[in-house]
Amino acid sequence: MKVLSIREPFATLIKEKKKLVETRSFKTNYRGELYIHASVTKIDKETRNRKELFDLLGNESFDFGMIICKCRLVNCIYMTKEYVEDMKINHFEEYLCGEYKEGRYAWILDSIEPLEEPIKAKGQLGIWNYYTEFDVMEFMSDIEYGWVDQDNQKHIGDYDSFPYHYKLQSPKEVMKNKLGVCFDQVELERYYFKGYYIKTYFIIYYDDNNYPNHTFLTFQKNNKYYWFEHSWEAYRGIHEYNTLNELFDDVKRKFIETLLNSDYTLENLAMYEYQKPDYYILMIDFYKHCEKGKEINFKSLENEL
Repeated sequence: MKVLSIREPFATLIKEKKKLVETRSFKTNYRGELYIHASVTKIDKETRNRKELFDLLGNESFDFGMIICKCRLVNCIYMTKEYVEDMKINHFEEYLCGEYKEGRYAWILDSIEPLEEPIKAKGQLGIWNYYTEFDVMEFMSDIEYGWVDQDNQKHIGDYDSFPYHYKLQSPKEVMKNKLGVCFDQVELERYYFKGYYIKTYFIIYYDDNNYPNHTFLTFQKNNKYYWFEHSWEAYRGIHEYNTLNELFDDVKRKFIETLLNSDYTLENLAMYEYQKPDYYILMIDFYKHCEKGKEINFKSLENEL
C-alpha cells in the first residue's frame, strides 16, 4: 500500500478530517488510496505554540510512528497567488493546517477513514510502499535457493566453488535471477520491509571443517516479534514470538538440530546482528561484515529463558 509520512499534529488533523489538503514543495502524479503515517519526529516548540492548531483537535492524543488512517489522494494543485489568497480568505482553518505559498503544491485528500488498529512503522521520505509480511512472502514465492558467481553464472545444487566465487546480489538481481542463498534473500527482504522495525542476524558454527551458517530477518509488530523465513525451506514461514529472546532460542534450536545434528560445542556457536552490507561483495567479505556486528550472548540468553 502507498503511504505518506507526515509530522504531528498534521497527521492527526488529517485522521480527524480537520485537514483535507497536504501541502508539499513538490508535485505527485499518484492518484488513489493512500495511508497516512504519523512520523516519529516529536512536535517542535514552534508548532506546539500554535494554539489554533491544537484547538482544532481538542484533547486528541498522538500515535507517533504509526500508520493511523487511510484516504484517497484525488488531485495535486499548483499553488498560484490567487489559490493561496482564496485558501486564506475562504478556507482559513485549512490554511492554518498547511504551508501555503505560491509555487508549492496542494495534495487534495478525501474518503478519510481512521484505522481501527494503527500499524507501527518507521516511515520514509515521499510516498513509500508498505507491504505486509504476507505480501513479501508472496513476492518471493518463485525465488529458488541457489547462487550467482562473479561471472554472473547461476548455480543450483553446486556448492564446491561457492566459497571462492560467490558474490552478494542486489535485491533487483535476486528478483531478475529468481535465485539466491539466504544472504541474498535477506537483502531482498530488507528491501521489501522498508518502513518496518527490522533486524538481520547471522548465525554460524565455527569448526575445523566448515562453517555452517544462516542469515535471517526479524521484525516487530503489535508488541510481538517475528522471524521471517523464506530461504530455509524446512522452516519457511512467518513465526511469531512474545519476546526476542524466545525467537533467538527457537532459531538456535532449529539450527543446532538441523544443521549440526545436535552435535555441537556452545563456545563454537555465534550469532551477530548485522547492518546492510555492500552489494557484490565476496563471501569472505560478507562474513567479515557480519562479524563486525553486535554479537548475541548465547550463555546469557540461556540464563534468561
